[in-house]
Amino acid sequence: MRFYEASGFIAAVSRNGNGYREYTSEAVLTLEIVTSPQNAGFSLQEIRSLLPPNLGAWQKDKLLFALKTKVAEIELLRDRLAKSKKQLLAIIETIEQRPEGLSCDDNTKRVIKRFRQKVRSAKEANNSPAIKARRAQPTLRGARRSATSREASHFK
Repeated sequence: MRFYEASGFIAAVSRNGNGYREYTSEAVLTLEIVTSPQNAGFSLQEIRSLLPPNLGAWQKDKLLFALKTKVAEIELLRDRLAKSKKQLLAIIETIEQRPEGLSCDDNTKRVIKRFRQKVRSAKEANNSPAIKARRAQPTLRGARRSATSREASHFK
């Protein structure tokens, strides 16, 4: 609670005679509102930009845009993690399928060679016409930057 006080999300309260702090129900609600998106991957800075000064004054469009953007970011991260997992599993398989009698040094060279081949194949696949066309499409991330720039200029 004191962290969120220091961060400015909830008002600081003094201690009672028994040494305990007593927070308002609005402070507890605000804390729940802050920690829930934090657990979903939002940074405190992102949450601060979305949190209205009055909990009844949410900006629906801004909130929905931020939520959809976070989902898109999570999907990109999931894709990167899936690729990394696939590469690691391939390395594990290569190591485990060490040919009988192959020296450790030769096996290391074999593993590295196979890993390089996989990386090269992945790069070639990423340069396919279909992938290039998908990259050329506008992304939500670019839209987010534009919206943030518009919001910043609005407050100047």
